[in-house]
Amino acid sequence: MVEAAYTIERFSPDHGRASEPDAEDLNFETVTLAGLLRETLPRRELILAPIIPVRGLAMLFAGRGTGKTHVGMGMGYAIASGATFLRWHAARPRRVLYVDGEMPQEALQERARSLAAATPYSPPDESYFTILPMDRQKLGVSINLSKPEHQAALERHLDGVEFMVIDNISTLVNGGRENDADSWDAMQAWLLQLRRRGVSVLLIHHAGRGDNARGTSKREDVLDTVIQLKRPEDYDMEEGARFEVHLTKARGVVGDDAQPFEAKLDVVDGVDSWTCRVLRDRELDRVAELSGEGMSVRDISAELNLSKSRVQRMQAKLRAEGRL
Repeated sequence: MVEAAYTIERFSPDHGRASEPDAEDLNFETVTLAGLLRETLPRRELILAPIIPVRGLAMLFAGRGTGKTHVGMGMGYAIASGATFLRWHAARPRRVLYVDGEMPQEALQERARSLAAATPYSPPDESYFTILPMDRQKLGVSINLSKPEHQAALERHLDGVEFMVIDNISTLVNGGRENDADSWDAMQAWLLQLRRRGVSVLLIHHAGRGDNARGTSKREDVLDTVIQLKRPEDYDMEEGARFEVHLTKARGVVGDDAQPFEAKLDVVDGVDSWTCRVLRDRELDRVAELSGEGMSVRDISAELNLSKSRVQRMQAKLRAEGRL
């Protein structure tokens, strides 16, 4: 077997952005299919199993007030600590940079306290979770990551970082009209460079109309993972953070790992406590309830927006469990 030359460029504080080469200086490298098959490439690890690979690009989107920052910070803390968050797990600690463009730093401090108090795990040292909040920047300073000079300034904080959260696109990326695919080109090119240099990125974004992420769908083209948070139909505002988690795109995630689930946050004495429930279990409970009321398969199918064959399979499962 041929051992592949495979290195990841790391960031350093004096890292400079390479200038665009002239056309005559470009030298694209190719490999034959046979040559690729002979190479021993490193196995792609998971930075947060099973959803985000090392050198992965991901996006999390939801409506306002659903819990995007709760989840983004929870994922970051789990990765920095080598811990579990919701149904996801980080095998070992990795350095994290959390770029926040919206929240007051007092609110970020409160979130951080709740996170740290909720788990026995903690980052190996302070450098493993760094936050860049807008509140700490000089008055008048803004961040626009569609600009190369702002990308370069942020790169100076990426020495040793393996996971970066950008919270959120609306406040930190202003490259033109939101629905204009061409306006995303500069940001996409930078994200691909970060991936090649060994940095996984989670973009946090708002939901728009039609239950999709706001703006151009081109953002999703190069992403490994897209996570959607949405309110359950029976949600009450008094409940606080309770939402459904759906993987609308997830390369290599199959079976139970790909199942949507419901997450609920309870904060008791300043400590976060999350509970999760796979949504198919809730569907099963509803099928049991409606079947017990004497509804037909056709009516249950229409009520729950499920196929009749799926309702029949679920009823068979309920009978096997002695629930019907």
